[in-house]
Amino acid sequence: MSAPNEQTVSELVAKAGVLAEALPFMRRYSGETFVIKYGGNAMGDMSLTTSFARDVVLMKQVGIRPIVVHGGGPQIGAMLERLKIESEFVDGLRVTGAATVEVAEMVLSGSINKSVVSDINAAGGIAVGLSGKDGNMIRAQKLQHRPRKSDSNIEAVLDLGFVGTPDVIDTTLLDTLRGSEIIPVIAPIGFGDDGQTFNINADTVAGAIAGAVKAARLLLLTDVTGVLDRGGQLIADVDGAQARNLIGDGTIHGGMIPKVETCLHALDEGVEAAVILDGRTKHALLLETFTDQGAGTAIWRTLPSPS
Repeated sequence: MSAPNEQTVSELVAKAGVLAEALPFMRRYSGETFVIKYGGNAMGDMSLTTSFARDVVLMKQVGIRPIVVHGGGPQIGAMLERLKIESEFVDGLRVTGAATVEVAEMVLSGSINKSVVSDINAAGGIAVGLSGKDGNMIRAQKLQHRPRKSDSNIEAVLDLGFVGTPDVIDTTLLDTLRGSEIIPVIAPIGFGDDGQTFNINADTVAGAIAGAVKAARLLLLTDVTGVLDRGGQLIADVDGAQARNLIGDGTIHGGMIPKVETCLHALDEGVEAAVILDGRTKHALLLETFTDQGAGTAIWRTLPSPS
């Protein structure tokens, strides 16, 4: 074996430094549950899917208990187009009739769910695919949606069909898996009182599950860097009150509002911090979890004291 050159030694020292920096975080989070919402462009890029799967397996190996909730809106849209089933959107929500919810369940609980499971298993983990129907996990109710803008002073409630919102999260199955080597991968499908199927926003499901299992972290992988200030700069850390103020003054706007509201609801249910981070960045999960700098925007119940 030849002696390493100066550049190789420098690279090895840098890698050792990264591992040393990660050690306190590994000790801190060992035994804690992290709920991770996986979706967006990260699901369609082979290098990012591999990176995501390895990150999840590493988190499991160092003692963190990851629960993955995945989306799949673009894949549902593609399948509806192939089957020539028309669909429309209201305020970013897909109007979901009987035929559409059948396709949504097929795609989410079928092809996408098993693909995520396969990626994690190929990276050395032991993943099991579930939907909210399994173990009575996600009892849902019909989403009562009020348009963001209306020309009338009368608040109209639009019928979005079989679009649901979590009502009760039964953690029995997740509690059973908690002490095992298994990584749950959950499709955002729920069931109603009469057994009807509901398609639910994956962010909302991840937030509800995080609150129900009292997760230490809710991590929402998105297609943006995080919450930006009025100058377009990333806001690294805020507490719940500050986040609500940012919504009130318009700094947080558009599609970021429901994501932040999901984070705030999780905090209200006992989650220590919820993070909106860029799933297009390789190893975003590891950067957020195991470095001082983190990644994206962390919304805290109580801001940590400066170290």
